[in-house]
Amino acid sequence: MSDNLPPCPQCSSEYTYEMNALMVCPECGHEWVPAEGSVASAGAGERVIKDAVGNVLNDGDTVTVIKALKVKGSVSGIKAGTKVRNIRLVDGVDGHDIDCRIEGFGAMQLKSSVVKKA
Repeated sequence: MSDNLPPCPQCSSEYTYEMNALMVCPECGHEWVPAEGSVASAGAGERVIKDAVGNVLNDGDTVTVIKALKVKGSVSGIKAGTKVRNIRLVDGVDGHDIDCRIEGFGAMQLKSSVVKKA
């Protein structure tokens, strides 16, 4: 076992282990999210969303669509080069992690892999 893992907060067992983002005690079965500063939380924290070229995106940023996108229910799609202002980062479905409003189309969600920071 690793020397740096915290003991179980319920039974104080020293045989805890990491399982994804959780800490697990094999003796009592308790699972918990580790506290700040522990080994398991070093990579955890706020989710970082990057655009197609690797720039970190934040709420309120302006992005540019880098490839033409088809839109369900619309005759025309979104053209490459379309600017999208005031984006909101969300936990969307199927990788759609940007919530925005595009002129002429209305509110929709985009994937961060099809935009770049303006």
